[in-house]
Amino acid sequence: MNVGKVIGTVVASRKDPKLEGLTLLLVQQTDLTGTPKGSTVVAVDSVGAGVGEVVLYASGSSARQTDVTQNRPVDTVIMAIVDEIETGGKTTFRK
Repeated sequence: MNVGKVIGTVVASRKDPKLEGLTLLLVQQTDLTGTPKGSTVVAVDSVGAGVGEVVLYASGSSARQTDVTQNRPVDTVIMAIVDEIETGGKTTFRK
């Protein structure tokens, strides 16, 4: 799993039928404080996340293990909206 921030949306009017009805969001990888640090990916949203939210996301075969993405051509999925991150007894991120 990775921590990232939703920074935008992707709209595709023509796509594989197995992707119909799925919400596609742009997610930028972050550190544990929510500060951008890595690449940006397109992820299927399985939890109703929105732009600006910090999320947990998974890539690869793990991305196809949610109810929303099972048996679909998906490489990255958002599977949680983060409320708080605590590291070493200190809160590093709070929604």
